[in-house]
Amino acid sequence: MTPVTIVATGVANTASVSTSLRRCGASVQITDDPAQVRDAEALVLPGVGSFAAGMERLRERGLDVPIIERIGEGRPMLAICLGLQLLFEGSDESPGVAGLGVIPGVIRRFDPSVRTPQFGWSRVEAGTGCAVLDSGDAYFANSYRVGEPPQGWVAATSEHGARFVAALERGPVVACQFHPELSGSWGLALLTRWLALVPAKEATPC
Repeated sequence: MTPVTIVATGVANTASVSTSLRRCGASVQITDDPAQVRDAEALVLPGVGSFAAGMERLRERGLDVPIIERIGEGRPMLAICLGLQLLFEGSDESPGVAGLGVIPGVIRRFDPSVRTPQFGWSRVEAGTGCAVLDSGDAYFANSYRVGEPPQGWVAATSEHGARFVAALERGPVVACQFHPELSGSWGLALLTRWLALVPAKEATPC
């Protein structure tokens, strides 16, 4: 089984994420220990709720630095919903609150002309170069979005009033605005492809 560590952000319901990962063949632990976050073979950063609350929790527990380091090193990580947004420099939701800043840009609110928040299923179109991301239907629950794919990442897009970034990937680092754990068999297939990128642990010699 692939060992996966889920960050206990305090602003996420981790039960459905844990269940889906186990269905895909992973063993799961949940932690807010910075050392375990740093050393995890594969890490999941989930999140539901406000940008400010999410960042406060990460900084309060000293989880921000190991997450930033992991992404810089290109180690396996999956960010979900608010988890994706926390990777950016900031958000319209919480002016003045700095994000993790590993991806340039600011998260913007959907245009007032469309229903906000966006709840439900929307089509995702994977761009050229995607290995983990695939086209299909995903479940979203968000009021804020990334408008354009940042440089150095490949992206999948969706539409709610206008095109926006549904997910990003760079090697084994994947960030989804949608909830793969709530997106049926398509979401489970995505989780399985991500888990396949986690290096197999070498056996300890006798």
